[in-house]
Amino acid sequence: MKPNEVAEAAGSFDALIAGTEDLTLLVEESKSLKLISRVGVGLDSVPLELCKEKGISVAYTPDAVSPAVSELAVSLIVDAMRKVTYADREIRKGEWTRPYGERIGGSTIGILGFGRIGKRVASHLLGYLPKEILVCDLMDQTEVIHQLNQVSSSIHKLNLSLGKNWNPTEIRQVELEVLLKSSDAITIHVPLTEANKNLIDYRTMSLMKPNAVLINTARGGIVNEKDLYRVLEENLISAAAMDVFEEEPYKGPLVGSENLILTQHMGSCSNDCREDMEREAAENLIGFFCGGKWEKVV
Repeated sequence: MKPNEVAEAAGSFDALIAGTEDLTLLVEESKSLKLISRVGVGLDSVPLELCKEKGISVAYTPDAVSPAVSELAVSLIVDAMRKVTYADREIRKGEWTRPYGERIGGSTIGILGFGRIGKRVASHLLGYLPKEILVCDLMDQTEVIHQLNQVSSSIHKLNLSLGKNWNPTEIRQVELEVLLKSSDAITIHVPLTEANKNLIDYRTMSLMKPNAVLINTARGGIVNEKDLYRVLEENLISAAAMDVFEEEPYKGPLVGSENLILTQHMGSCSNDCREDMEREAAENLIGFFCGGKWEKVV
């Protein structure tokens, strides 16, 4: 729904269970709204400062979405690195080149944003035995990285007991430029903020390895779509996968890029996670009005 449609439909509401629609106009015009309960974790569509000024509380469902999004991110890394979707397109066109790709095992995987979802992605990746996992985050993630390195060590010991002398995965925190230059795959898990708008543009993507792949299951607008199209046309990186776009449904020029996987903002679209998200959003509303537990943002 467009902002004016939301404002018209929900103008008299006391509370709103909300999707990803832009709620700015509704919050500006509403005289009755007391609570916005977001189904999901992203809050870029909610004007938080304005809500704070008007005394409107905001709730969300940050944990429910993480399992589905993290699994999709890993599956897109595999797809892009092994050229699965590309091969599917070839067969449908009557072609058969059996394209060679890269494995996660032995590669360097970069995770941009190490919150709930980024941490889950890292834990999933350990079983693939990458050479290293590079983490870029504003917060010091030393403690969590130490725990993951212990898990990696345990996996290494298990492999040794099975007669497989594979090196343990090293997880370490780095600056963005190091992550861009060193990673064979980069997966994005940061929120969309003014600071992160167009964070991944032509300049930053030009720092990536020619064989690297870029995955965005976070928010549209973090990756500059025009620059991504140019980077793919110039073959500066191997491939990309985009689950989110600045304007959805997406109908832009990226649909013509062969080395690009496009999905329909479906990171959370597993039956169990959607069920949990919608139930928790309703529970937040009940908790707010009845004095129970609810997941506050402001």
